[in-house]
Amino acid sequence: MALAAHTPDLRPANPNFSSGPCAKRPGFTLEALAGATLARSHRAKGPKAKLAEVIERSRALLGMPADWRLGIVPASDTGAVEMALWSLLGARGVDVLAFESFSEAWATDIVKQLKLPDARVLAAPYGRLPDLAQVSPERDLVFAWNGTTSGVRLPDGGWIADDRQGLAICDATSAAFAMDLPWGKLDVVTWSWQKVLGGEAAHGMLALSPRAVARLESYKPAWPLPKIFRLTAGGKLNEGIFKGETINTPSMLCVEDALDGLRWAEAVGGLGGLIARSEANLAAVAAWVARTPWVDFLAEVPASRSCTSICLKIVAPWFTALPPAGQAEAAKQIAALLEKHGVAFDIAAYRDAPPGLRIWGGATVETADIAALLPWLDWAQATIEAEFTTSRAAE
Repeated sequence: MALAAHTPDLRPANPNFSSGPCAKRPGFTLEALAGATLARSHRAKGPKAKLAEVIERSRALLGMPADWRLGIVPASDTGAVEMALWSLLGARGVDVLAFESFSEAWATDIVKQLKLPDARVLAAPYGRLPDLAQVSPERDLVFAWNGTTSGVRLPDGGWIADDRQGLAICDATSAAFAMDLPWGKLDVVTWSWQKVLGGEAAHGMLALSPRAVARLESYKPAWPLPKIFRLTAGGKLNEGIFKGETINTPSMLCVEDALDGLRWAEAVGGLGGLIARSEANLAAVAAWVARTPWVDFLAEVPASRSCTSICLKIVAPWFTALPPAGQAEAAKQIAALLEKHGVAFDIAAYRDAPPGLRIWGGATVETADIAALLPWLDWAQATIEAEFTTSRAAE
């Protein structure tokens, strides 16, 4: 491969820009997990106290209302969302916002798996949000706050009615700890440890408002629920789940890692500090995009551009002239070239998204590393452009 001239001199100190699992917090080493209560029952006093500590530190950091419940559940954010969908939906009609792959998956579950008879899918293509004015306050609502695979986020919660009759069920996995969630507008919020705090995978967090708890205790779905989805017993909320009594066995090593991430978050200024770090990363990318003709944001409206999953499209003439398969291959080659040189891992666009690049800008990523990455993006694009141009000229 012929490489473009002027290979950048500065490299990111941490080349991990994956959108999940995400970069560990700055300075992380395995020694941070030395206090893990390994080979112990998660029901024992010490391990259970650590599970409860994750819950309480998370509540405090996020500014969650005191009357909300928060629990640790199986199967990452996906498990938390599925618990909510299968346990709460069916009592009334539901609107589903679908504007990227994960929100499209929730729509598929609701329409094709749960087969709810009164479900409306309000869809938008990658880069845009659905028409939020169509959302009905009389219906349940399922949506992602931030599109992890599209880089499109909701700018605010003003479109959600304060006097809504339905429940607002929010997948916030790539928004929690990086964006200011309006708790008064929400009823169910889910996330995982592996995003903004850089934790390990497989564990989800499920937050329930009093309205959501009331639904659980007054409504029984028409379908059977597997054990790992059951939030009630005898018609009452299983309060133990929200005190550290997990439904299935958690990894205490992952729990220790989650605690390490939460303590780091507190040390860098809490939620405000985390949001500021993520927004600084977005600002660095935005300044570069503004002066770089070959690239643009996938999110069309500036107010809806994510500060965590920063998705970029390639708009260079050589790239847009390629057929779709050629564009996909060229984008993959740019990402692969960066990985080969050890400056950026896992920044290709999500497999279902339009061809392009995706840079994680969550709080564990240093803005200095983003700044060091950007010249490498220019270099890799120029290198692959030269290769494709030479190939076409030889045909």
